[in-house]
Amino acid sequence: MNKNHEAKAVVVEQIKEKLSNAKSCVLVDYRGLTVEEDTALRRSLREAGVEYKVLKNTLIKRAANALDLTDLDPFLNGPTAVAFSETDPVAPAKIIAQAIEKTKKMEIKAGYVEGKFCDAATLGNIAKLPSKEVLIAKMLGSFNAPLCNFLYCINAIIEKREAEQA
Repeated sequence: MNKNHEAKAVVVEQIKEKLSNAKSCVLVDYRGLTVEEDTALRRSLREAGVEYKVLKNTLIKRAANALDLTDLDPFLNGPTAVAFSETDPVAPAKIIAQAIEKTKKMEIKAGYVEGKFCDAATLGNIAKLPSKEVLIAKMLGSFNAPLCNFLYCINAIIEKREAEQA
């Protein structure tokens, strides 16, 4: 095997590893971005712990097909960048959607979240979800509300009885 094939095989293995370890990956058509916009997007993704790479479609296809992720095949045309996140399944879609809203450029093609294929519309909906911390806080607030209301009622009864006795 010549050096070019060996180098491509190494890149395919790296992509396979990233795809198998990622909680989410998002394919993006990044056409039209200026250098400043691309730098700002990369910075935002990096701060969120998301790896963003421009990769060749054929190499992505080889890696994805080796992992039976064939749903991505129709979207592997034109310029393609991939955002991988091993920690937060929502971060890549959320940050990219914010960049698209700000620049009116780029386009989400498709991706995987928690092992399930998602088209662009689904990833757009996922991007609109609040963060995990906000969702947990809302859930805990919902659990806490009935107890607080109960305690408020008990306190009102106690105060009323105290007022009657005085």
